Amino acid sequence: MDNVDNNAVHQSQFVYLNGCATPVLSRLTFAASAPFTVALAFRVEPDEWVEWEFARDLLLTGLREPAGIGDIRIRPDLSDQDDDVLVIELESPDGYATVEISRQDVRLFLDASIALVPPGSESEHLDLDAVIANLTTARP
Repeated sequence: MDNVDNNAVHQSQFVYLNGCATPVLSRLTFAASAPFTVALAFRVEPDEWVEWEFARDLLLTGLREPAGIGDIRIRPDLSDQDDDVLVIELESPDGYATVEISRQDVRLFLDASIALVPPGSESEHLDLDAVIANLTTARP
């Protein structure tokens, strides 16, 4: 990331994708300018990332209990093998993926995001005019 944003949290780490023995580089991102969402990206090529955006609340809830009923579902590992693993299931028309990520790493990421934008104060950080302008701007 070339631009440094003092109102953002970025955390890179390796995760296990689809039970693969080789971990995949991933990146969690939160920006105060988009206070309701987080992004989870996976490096698929040296300069190519696949990114999923979803509600920060979904990630917060998923740390404690199963959360999500749509394309993204998050839950603590329910097996007796490892209670420090968070399982994230991603589904799209292109396929399905299961990600295993350290719960402690996610907690640290969320703590940093909460320091920037405490839950319940998201609307104070949202530039609604910019959101509307982005939605209504004609795209080629």
